[in-house]
Amino acid sequence: MIDPAKLAPYADYTLPEAIIPELPGCYRGKVRDNYDLKDGTRILIASDRISAFDRNLAVIPLKGQVLTQTARFWFEATREICPNHVLDYPDPNVLVCKRLDMMPVEIVVRDYLAGTTSTSILQMYKKGSRKMYGHRFPDGMRDNEKLPQTIITPTTKAEQGEHDAPLSASDILARRLLTDKQWREVSEKALALFACGREIAARQGLILVDTKYEFGFDERGNIVLADEVHTPDSSRYWVAESYPARVTAGTPPQTLDKDFIRRWVAERCDPYKEPVPEIPQDVILQAAATYIDVYETLTGAPFALPDRSMSPLTRVRDNLQKYFGEAA
Repeated sequence: MIDPAKLAPYADYTLPEAIIPELPGCYRGKVRDNYDLKDGTRILIASDRISAFDRNLAVIPLKGQVLTQTARFWFEATREICPNHVLDYPDPNVLVCKRLDMMPVEIVVRDYLAGTTSTSILQMYKKGSRKMYGHRFPDGMRDNEKLPQTIITPTTKAEQGEHDAPLSASDILARRLLTDKQWREVSEKALALFACGREIAARQGLILVDTKYEFGFDERGNIVLADEVHTPDSSRYWVAESYPARVTAGTPPQTLDKDFIRRWVAERCDPYKEPVPEIPQDVILQAAATYIDVYETLTGAPFALPDRSMSPLTRVRDNLQKYFGEAA
């Protein structure tokens, strides 16, 4: 793992937002700043914001670059399983893609009783719930225990600052969010994507614990994978070697994802009701190192540290100039 101290020169090398007035159709997401062009193209710029508990918590140096490059690895590894929206990568933080008609649900696939947020099955289980997302769970399960089988736990797609709400398959069909055919097809694709991710992660000594997928429909109604895939923001990864001893001892697994920050915050406040304390720089740099470590572990390639002589926003603007002036 990269020494967090080596990232100290990058402490202020951040992209907290990517507001570019020359680009049309601006839409600000939790982490990405997006732009829609008149030809049906969408530009996704991954900022360094970290979002959890329905709020932005901090800015993590190099995080946006890690997300984009990790997603690139996975989009290329899974394109035979499900078509994706990718068109180009003009910058380390930028993905240019086809604009889709997005599904109104997020598809979360889980292999373990885990999680720190209010919609996670672990937190709901600890509060006494035994039927969640249309699945029934046995009594007596331990924190972070492997589930009897891989499950899908869909949620609504909440706006920034709002809560995702749990759904079941019957909810989705009853509310006509998807047709029966669409639900069956997206479930099959999600499970196949997860199986691929689990296998590749296992070869690298990692456990893919759970992940969130976003899908959309193209102009022909085909289901297309969108947003990101198997990144440390959308997925939970544990170190396989240390997992058995830690779960037996009742201690949290060794994690390589944004749960590092989630746990730091959750140990110090109720992030849904109380102000979040300022996260110190050593924790910020540790988080940056964790993001880089998961990229290098998964891909087997070194992470390319950027040239600090040019700010991230300046570099992004330079690499997107050909899109300036396009009317939405």
